[in-house]
Amino acid sequence: MSRHPIVKWAQRSDVVFITIELPDAKGVKLTLEPEGKFYFSATSGADNAKYEVDFQLYDKVNVNESKTSVTSRSVYYLVKKDESKWWSRLFKKEGKPPIFLKVDWDKWVDEDEQDEKAPPGTADADFGDFDFSNLNMGGPEEFGDDEDDDYNDSDTEEDVKEEAGETASSEAKAAAPTSNDPHILNSSEPEIKA
Repeated sequence: MSRHPIVKWAQRSDVVFITIELPDAKGVKLTLEPEGKFYFSATSGADNAKYEVDFQLYDKVNVNESKTSVTSRSVYYLVKKDESKWWSRLFKKEGKPPIFLKVDWDKWVDEDEQDEKAPPGTADADFGDFDFSNLNMGGPEEFGDDEDDDYNDSDTEEDVKEEAGETASSEAKAAAPTSNDPHILNSSEPEIKA
């Protein structure tokens, strides 16, 4: 009895992307017929377990323009549709799809977004005529040793101690009473009226 590998799919109006996740696949066999018959088999793993997928695609395909790529992690198929139109599902058979079939969200594009540019942050992001040099993000000239340093805003240990001493003395002056006579009201004390 054979196992089913994970099968991911996505589409555009003219092609279907099918990815079969099967690490270290050996003896890969693929049959793709113009009517849409899709058959895949291979062995994988230490026990050379047989994996197999056999289904009827939603519509007819162009076998001559379809492509295959086998990597160490997956088997990729770019299946060219016979007619350029969106399919409502991958399989011709209606009903609940099998558990091994998943949507390939990395390649998925909605029908109404197919002709739009890729969003920023994707591998084929297009920044157009944007000039990054105007962002003032610094550069190598700002990191060198300047011999003409007229202004040095770094604090030495002495500067920090002086500032701390000035702050402490000014706080002490503000807290100290200005007169020892209890009848003279200090400006920092509230006036009490009897």
